[in-house]
Amino acid sequence: MATWADFAVGAPRIAAVGERLLQWRGEIEEGLLASVRGDGLPRIHPIYVQIVDGRLYGFIGRSAKRTDLERDGRYALHAHQDPAVPNEFEVRGRASIVPPGAVHDAVAAAWYFPSGDEYELFEFDIESAVIGERASQDEWPPLYTTWRASPEA
Repeated sequence: MATWADFAVGAPRIAAVGERLLQWRGEIEEGLLASVRGDGLPRIHPIYVQIVDGRLYGFIGRSAKRTDLERDGRYALHAHQDPAVPNEFEVRGRASIVPPGAVHDAVAAAWYFPSGDEYELFEFDIESAVIGERASQDEWPPLYTTWRASPEA
C-alpha cells in the first residue's frame, strides 16, 4: 500500500486530477466512501477527507462506516461528479486507525471542524487509483487512466 504522497510521485497527473475532483464544490475534500459490511456486501457513505502531510485522512464518528472500517479496513473512495463535466476519480486500499499522538493532533489542527472524542481518525492507504475523463456529459466512454501501488510500497 502507498500513501497519498507515494501515489502523487508515481502518478502525479492522476493525483492532481483526483485532488481537484475531491474539491469540486470548494475547498473541503469530500466523496463517497464504500466500505465492506459484516455480511460482505458494500455500503456507501458520504465522507470528508483531507490530505495532510502527504497522507489521506478522514475523521469518522460513531457510524456503520466506522464499524465497517474497524472490522475490515478495505475501502473505495469516489469523488462526487459534476453533472456538466462528469469526470470520475476513485482510490482503493485499506484504512487504519491513527492512534492519539502527534500525527493525530496535527491532522485535527488542520481539520474542517472540531473533532471530538466521538470521532476516530483513519488513514487511507492507497492500493490503486483511476480517473475517467470526459470533455462533456455527452462524451462516452470516458478515457480511463489507472495506477497501482508497487508491491513493496
